[in-house]
Amino acid sequence: MADRVLVTGGLGYLGSILCEHLLAAGYRVTALDNLMYGLGQQGLFHLCANPDFEFVKGDVRDEPTMKAALKTADAVVHLAAIVGASACDKDPALTTGVNLDAVKLLNRLRSPSQAVIFPNTNSGYGATTGASYCTEETPLEPISLYGRTKVEAERELLGSPNAVAFRLATVFGMSPRMRLDLLVNHFVHAAVTDGYLVLFEKDFKRNFVHVRDVADAFLFALRNVPKLAGGVYNLGLDSANLSKEELARAVQRQVPNFYLHFAPIGQDPDKRNYIVSSAKLAAAGFEARRSLDDGIRELLKGYRMEGRGLFRNAA
Repeated sequence: MADRVLVTGGLGYLGSILCEHLLAAGYRVTALDNLMYGLGQQGLFHLCANPDFEFVKGDVRDEPTMKAALKTADAVVHLAAIVGASACDKDPALTTGVNLDAVKLLNRLRSPSQAVIFPNTNSGYGATTGASYCTEETPLEPISLYGRTKVEAERELLGSPNAVAFRLATVFGMSPRMRLDLLVNHFVHAAVTDGYLVLFEKDFKRNFVHVRDVADAFLFALRNVPKLAGGVYNLGLDSANLSKEELARAVQRQVPNFYLHFAPIGQDPDKRNYIVSSAKLAAAGFEARRSLDDGIRELLKGYRMEGRGLFRNAA
């Protein structure tokens, strides 16, 4: 078992949950992050009292920083990325540098004995019809810059020893570094704060997975690198292959006064319309277990703690 794990992007949405899970499982953890989101990344202050937790402020594109961080690492969970099609399109150079060039740098600097766990996105499957399951054998045909950089980074790592890749479903759930742009998180937030949602492409299907199941899958991979190395695994809830309307209705069941309006007002830049099978990962020994309904209840509880919005006079 790896002893010291380097988590790049360690104070992000996934990283802040993963660091907590790793420490609880007995690992020593170094979180590396450039703190690009400022005050939104203070959620791990409570870990500073743990002698097994260290933090390095740095950029994954910087070779001296990465060399130093890798010196003491037995394994790396590489989460640092510009995430989402819209965010990537705003700064293509930054996206390519962080999502692809930094992965190539990591792969060049790490020793073959240092395992690396890498999250890809299942939006890499591209504009499918949503009629048949995407498996790990389904051709990757990413449409957006986000999808292309992540797919190329996955290919780079899997061509080297001791690499495991996950293709993540759309993640949901509370985190110290919260994200409201993720579909479940966004729909529940709209239900709580606005009471309504205008929905486009209502029949487009997505697959979903809880953020803590993602962290547990990374733990599973770290414990089973010899068995999983060289492989790629879809990571999602097979029970949560839902259309956007079905997801909104699931939220509405818990927030009955949530008003839904369907209109052709926009389109997904990734053209995501797919159902995904995680059977390969289940056969390897791991299954996501946190349900969508439980996640919605968790989010409702968390959003009650949000208080007044930064630029709102009303609650």
